[in-house]
Amino acid sequence: MNGKSIRVKIFGNEYPLRGESEEFTRQVAEYVDAMITRNHSKLPEQPPLTIAVLSALNITEDLLKEREARALELERLELEIEKLTNYLDNCLVLGDQDQSS
Repeated sequence: MNGKSIRVKIFGNEYPLRGESEEFTRQVAEYVDAMITRNHSKLPEQPPLTIAVLSALNITEDLLKEREARALELERLELEIEKLTNYLDNCLVLGDQDQSS
């Protein structure tokens, strides 16, 4: 990772982080902080480690759902491209037949 080190606050603690983009690193830290804060507000009696693990599981679930949605969208786009390719191939074949008549 390149870039300068920045300080972010997650669940009340400051951490020095370094990333490709300062803005993106801040967004990541804010997302993690929001997830931990949300889980802590739902389960205030749980110890911080439990909250951190639950947050990691929630974030991973978000990631895997996004990957699945992306894969499904890619599959849909590939089918559309295949349909268009077949359509264009048929148009070219028909066009060649018209010219040879």
